Amino acid sequence: MNRHLRFAVLFAAIGASFVASHAFARDTIGNYPVDAALASEPGKVTDDIKLYFAGQQHPAVAHSFGNFATNKKTNSFGKSDEKACQHVFLSAVIELQQRARAEGGDAVINIVSNYHNEERESATEFTCGAGAIIAGVALKGDVVKLKGK
Repeated sequence: MNRHLRFAVLFAAIGASFVASHAFARDTIGNYPVDAALASEPGKVTDDIKLYFAGQQHPAVAHSFGNFATNKKTNSFGKSDEKACQHVFLSAVIELQQRARAEGGDAVINIVSNYHNEERESATEFTCGAGAIIAGVALKGDVVKLKGK
């Protein structure tokens, strides 16, 4: 077999394996505890911007800056779904906190999961999609200034 033909066969085999692996790609959607995720990497989420998930009581709102969304992804290769989902959840929460700071707010209220544009309201759990290589979390919440702050 000449060199060019071997090269072509090799690339065809690599391409076929890529297509086959892509066809069997995993996207496991699960729900994970908010409290465990917030505690999973101490110090990452600050307490200067308060977080209130759907259904949680919060002080009265003095001013609303709008509803904002985040859609974060992380490398999940070699990590358990839970660890990857906790990490990417923290990234999504941090982004909401950064948005609140930028808008002049001091809290994010009514936080809901919005994975694949399907809202899920829970004060105790968030939704995460985890695959063989990437995990993702999408959140939405209202950035506000609370009364008395």
